[in-house]
Amino acid sequence: MVSAGLEILGLGLCVIGSLLVMVVCGMPMWKVTAFIEANIVVAQTIWDGLWMSCVVQSTGQMQCKVHDSVLALGHDLQAARALTVISCVFGVLGLMVVIAGAQCTNCISAENVKTRVVNAGGVIYITSGLFVLVPLCWMANNIISDFYNPQVPASKKREIGAALYIGWAATALLLIGGALLCCSCPSNGNSGYSAKYAPTKRATPNGTVDYDKRNYV
Repeated sequence: MVSAGLEILGLGLCVIGSLLVMVVCGMPMWKVTAFIEANIVVAQTIWDGLWMSCVVQSTGQMQCKVHDSVLALGHDLQAARALTVISCVFGVLGLMVVIAGAQCTNCISAENVKTRVVNAGGVIYITSGLFVLVPLCWMANNIISDFYNPQVPASKKREIGAALYIGWAATALLLIGGALLCCSCPSNGNSGYSAKYAPTKRATPNGTVDYDKRNYV
């Protein structure tokens, strides 16, 4: 019962983390305009994402433009695209693997095999979290480096957007949920009790069957 509860808890955390990763992948708020020096009051805010850039006017209107060329993007954006998509694919794959080996399903009959399948699903989710953690940290490092670099103009400087914070939260959920899935199943596959029954009849020398009268009232 405890093992099944850990499986449900771990799977729930991993599913939420995978959904957040998909949201982060599509959000344009990876980089936002930095309000520094004389740029405190501006008429527009610029958002830069993996797939598009958006300009939000002070009136509330927003215009987005998809990146024209992949090769024109920086190395951090190209790597972030690939690793984030791979993390999303691993999230879906981990969900199918864990459901196939969960104790509440009958896809696999052998208990020891179900244990290994759930553990493999936990490893997949941990790998998914690591895949999305790399571009998040890489992007944050570049943003901070450019922010404190005096060679970068103030109009080109950016701050960490909401997508990075959501991505870090998703990474934590994936790592914790994957660890729970790796530790949720019991080490042994013996889940039942073995019963031994004493014989209730014995053969007599003359060939007849003599029943043990102690088993009757």
